[in-house]
Amino acid sequence: MTAPLIEIQRTRSPRPRPNTPDLGFGRYFTDHMFLMDFDPARGGWHSPRIVPYGPVAMDPAAGALHYAQTIFDGLKAFPDQNGEIRVFRLDAHLARLNESAKKLCVPQVDVALVSRAIRTLLAVDASWMPEQEGTSIYIRPIIWASEGFLGVRPAKTYTLCVILSPVGSYYASGAAPVKIWVEEKLTRAAVGGLGAAKTGANYAASLRAAEEAKARGYAQVLWLDAKEHRWLEEVGTMNLFLRIGDEVITPPLTDETLLPGITRASVLELLREWGVRVSERKVSLDEIKKASAAGQLHEVFGTGTAAVISPVGELGYAGGSIRISEMKPDSIAMRLRQAISDIHYGRVQDRHGWMTRVETLESAA
Repeated sequence: MTAPLIEIQRTRSPRPRPNTPDLGFGRYFTDHMFLMDFDPARGGWHSPRIVPYGPVAMDPAAGALHYAQTIFDGLKAFPDQNGEIRVFRLDAHLARLNESAKKLCVPQVDVALVSRAIRTLLAVDASWMPEQEGTSIYIRPIIWASEGFLGVRPAKTYTLCVILSPVGSYYASGAAPVKIWVEEKLTRAAVGGLGAAKTGANYAASLRAAEEAKARGYAQVLWLDAKEHRWLEEVGTMNLFLRIGDEVITPPLTDETLLPGITRASVLELLREWGVRVSERKVSLDEIKKASAAGQLHEVFGTGTAAVISPVGELGYAGGSIRISEMKPDSIAMRLRQAISDIHYGRVQDRHGWMTRVETLESAA
């Protein structure tokens, strides 16, 4: 079967490029975006195209607006030492997009086609790639239910959109340790819910607690389980890791309340290669309080696409706080941050096959 042709319509009004120091995260968007539509009457996904970035029309009765039938993912592209653009774990992210699709009754995408679409979009907007250390292009694919109807059921038609955003550090503090609030009342996700899906409803459930944490002077929330409010789950929008004694621990994915992070999987693979003792097991708030009191809580950090590795310097909770040892250059978190960054920017050999090269439009033609 012949691969679908991706139509390219270039903008006639290029956007001004932002200054690198002003990038922040998710504030600027490139000149173009990718669109594709799903309609069973037209054979499924059809009309793949790259068009100028801009608003999209949506029926006021669209299923995405009324029943939150929308999914997304997030990944990054980086410039390597030769000036080429490479994407970190592209196929793994698209496979996760399809897993989210299953959970929300959204039609799955052809990974090969969307991979090609993302690489083509990056080639079209290659001049937007910032070159300073710590910067990248964030890639956001999103699918929403576009059919206009009222009635609780999966939609029949959908739109896939991919947008690009040149970004700097996710947190204003960069790699400096952040303060996290342990949320012991509100709940983000429960067993049997949407915690393992990258969907808007999952994140909407986190907003109130995050705002309350910021009002207390904390950067984000450490979520506990919904039933007992005892077991540690995620830190903000990141997977959680702790080093207690000589053991590095991350909560397991078995209850499907946590997003299966691609950076999490990469960290686990690296740690095991390094011979570090790693456990995927439940950790209670009581356990880390006791470990801290015994001087055994050495590191806490979050992992995710946006921040990569984010060290935690303090955990605040009702009635007290836990201070974590100052991160040193040879800490596990800092070693991981450096190792993954070296892979991102092509400073070391990509032994794992995690980076996907973006061809120029001329060489791809």
